Amino acid sequence: MSRAPLSAVLAALALACASHAQDFSHPETRPAPQTPLIQQANDALSSGDYAAALRILTTLNAQLPNNPQVLYNLGLALDALSDTAPVANAPVLSASPADVSSSSGSAPAPATAEAAYRAAIVADATFAQPHVALGLLLARNGRTAAARDELNAALALPNLAPALKARALRALARLELSGTGDRAHSLPSNPAAASADLLAALKLSPEEPEDILLSAEIAEAAPDLPAAEAAYRRYLALPEGANDPATTAALAHILLAQHKAADAEALLMPAHTAQPQNPAFTAQLAQAWLDSGDPAKIARAVPLLEFLHTANPANPAITRLLARVYVATGKPDQAGPLYASLVNGQLSPDPTLVTDYADLLIRQRRPAEAEKLLKQALAKPHSYPTPADLSDAAMHLAFAAQDIDDPKTTLQALALSATVQPPSPSALYLEATADEALHQSSQAAEAYKKFLAASAGRFPQQESQARQRLAVLQHAK
Repeated sequence: MSRAPLSAVLAALALACASHAQDFSHPETRPAPQTPLIQQANDALSSGDYAAALRILTTLNAQLPNNPQVLYNLGLALDALSDTAPVANAPVLSASPADVSSSSGSAPAPATAEAAYRAAIVADATFAQPHVALGLLLARNGRTAAARDELNAALALPNLAPALKARALRALARLELSGTGDRAHSLPSNPAAASADLLAALKLSPEEPEDILLSAEIAEAAPDLPAAEAAYRRYLALPEGANDPATTAALAHILLAQHKAADAEALLMPAHTAQPQNPAFTAQLAQAWLDSGDPAKIARAVPLLEFLHTANPANPAITRLLARVYVATGKPDQAGPLYASLVNGQLSPDPTLVTDYADLLIRQRRPAEAEKLLKQALAKPHSYPTPADLSDAAMHLAFAAQDIDDPKTTLQALALSATVQPPSPSALYLEATADEALHQSSQAAEAYKKFLAASAGRFPQQESQARQRLAVLQHAK
């Protein structure tokens, strides 16, 4: 989760490639008679007076309708102004390419930053700056496939200035990381390509604080959680990143994912104290306490999550975390309705959520309901995030089936679990009892032997029963 807390607590970070208005010189297109106006436009752009720049550039565009530098600078002014409010009295481009002109027979539409950039590209396809600016604009507007094309077009141009090339590479790295797609094209996230783009950018210009964050996000997506942790810590150690809430939450997420509950707690306690209303810190601190295994800390998580759930009743991550804490604190009756609302409220429930709910149902001596839910979820084994999650669900199904005397389903579930993880002693013991229930004596005896070898004294009660049953089975031969 890139610079975000628990995935459903806060929204995922949106792609943000800021496009500040700048004046990139393109002297070979600068006509001498308009030099004073051009200088005034450049001065206005440099000082951030985009409204004045727009007025001057509108005049220049009327005089020089196909000048790429004027069109590009006009795009910069429109781009900067549209960041804060709709552009009032936007000019009409004196000349624009067919693909950005208004429909035939209708009045010309007011210019937009995109139209101005595209017109500059048509006027001079080798002019790199409008390609980059258009790519950044399209990326901000979610048109990621088109943005990638424009950035790649800029990078393909010869003699591209190093600073501009580095900027294009950084933007492209973010696109590669997020994945690009529209109705016509779709590409998944590509952390390796994103890493290569960022490294190429760093060879051209010094590392910036945002590069550290981007490297953390890339490592997280790879996934290389230790590298992501190191990068987030580097950023938090910078003056720009000190106590940054989003980065703190991102680091806490990485620590929790690595089962470093104590480290996460140490990070989150001061953050939560400073910002007690921050829902990410509240949820993550509760998660750290739950993962600690300390009953006292788990009990402290209950009021935190109850408060958060009251404030965010429709947030499924908070609801699920509260249900888990209720189970851990011996309040299954309070957890049940929460799990039921989550599972019944989704057309395709998260399969790991189904496992959690099934675990509760088994604890409540409702194994038939658990078996039904798990069979439905396990019908789509590829929907589980990890092999361990699939194995966990299959083992829960095996235990639920055992509780309702369904040894055939027990064996089927154990076989599914064994396809992704070696059988545990518990699985071998369960297999032996199921085989015996189906009068498969030789299979049962073999499973008991495997259990005794794997258990090695750790489960004395079950081992005693296994030896007794194994003696009976061998005597029956």
